[in-house]
Amino acid sequence: MTTPESTPRATSHPTPRTAPRATPHPTPRTAPPLTGLRVLDLATLFAGPLAATLLGDFGAEVIKVEHPTKPDPARGHGPAKDGVGLWWKLLGRNKRTITLDLSKPGGRTTLLRLAATADVVIENFRPGTLEKWDLGWPELSAANPRLVLTRVTGFGQFGPYAHRPGFGTLAEAMSGFAAITGEPDAPPTLPPFGLADSIAGLATSYAVMTALAARDRTGAGQVVDMALIEPILTVLGPQPTWYDQLGYVQERTGNRSANNAPRNTYRTADGTWVAVSTSAQSVAERVLRLVGRPDLIDEPWFATGADRASHSDVLDEAVGTWIAERPRAEVLAAFEKAEAAVAPIQDVRDVLTDPQYQALGTITTVDDPELGPLRMQNVLFRLSETPGAIRWPGRPHGADTEQVLTELGLTATELEALREEGAVR
Repeated sequence: MTTPESTPRATSHPTPRTAPRATPHPTPRTAPPLTGLRVLDLATLFAGPLAATLLGDFGAEVIKVEHPTKPDPARGHGPAKDGVGLWWKLLGRNKRTITLDLSKPGGRTTLLRLAATADVVIENFRPGTLEKWDLGWPELSAANPRLVLTRVTGFGQFGPYAHRPGFGTLAEAMSGFAAITGEPDAPPTLPPFGLADSIAGLATSYAVMTALAARDRTGAGQVVDMALIEPILTVLGPQPTWYDQLGYVQERTGNRSANNAPRNTYRTADGTWVAVSTSAQSVAERVLRLVGRPDLIDEPWFATGADRASHSDVLDEAVGTWIAERPRAEVLAAFEKAEAAVAPIQDVRDVLTDPQYQALGTITTVDDPELGPLRMQNVLFRLSETPGAIRWPGRPHGADTEQVLTELGLTATELEALREEGAVR
């Protein structure tokens, strides 16, 4: 893979420890596992681009293709510094950026030439858009029979909603997530971040790798059809099965769970908050002994999580009263000593100083030519022999157009013709 010469690499992965299993983001012993894989990221906001980011983190060469005058809106989402979008620095990392108007004849031809060199194309246009430009599966697979075309949309490639505009918010509403989120007497609650998109991004990267594994056996590429409304439904658990077999519909319970108790957030004496979970029966018993209410363990209803959940008021009173009398540090220490499950409610300031995140190297510092050193989440998981890495953060719009297309074999005359046509910037 060609690395942009002007782009420095990540600088502050934690120093590897001697024990391999305890090493946060170790030094690679061989090339990253996806080295040699070429991905064309044609997608925007956010699931498709995130899937490409995850592939790039482990060595894939990702070429971000954006419209010459309408870049990925992620560049303008959220806060910016000196006019530079910060979300893009995370989402666009490890990607070379080019511009290409696929609706122009020159843009179409160039995209087909790129596709002939690629392993994966990720797009999230509405169904029929690529076909309108004569860039559908017949044309792309003819250019490259081994290509995996990954199509990420709100509702999938077919069905009565397929042509509707789709966003993660709609998936969070349709899937049942919003219906079970929030207080019982309050409106359904949507997450204040891209939950459905993020889940779909993770699922899409898995789908791409599955399709590539199939290609290793058959030699042929295929189409991946990913709908935002489906992965979030999967992570919501067995709700369809519950309803099918029992007619059970999960209701909003706030921070409580219908499956176990005590499970809630509790305010400490110093005005901070902690979260307690008792998914395991043994942990529930430890918590009640810790807070001085072992008598509740002997109640017949304490024997199962569901029965405990039906007595949440009693259990919350017992746990909440004990926690409210102590500062957070004392609460956390007591729970840890008792081997009971607790965590502080943290905001991003706490995350950046949390010793467990620091031990794992979860947040790293990357040098950026535009902004200087900046912190962001590290690669998603650790591999002992072939770890991923952040080679550079998100680059400016079209920064690598000339380099990438020259590598493709386009001449200076052809590049100028594309510019005159408006197919590239």
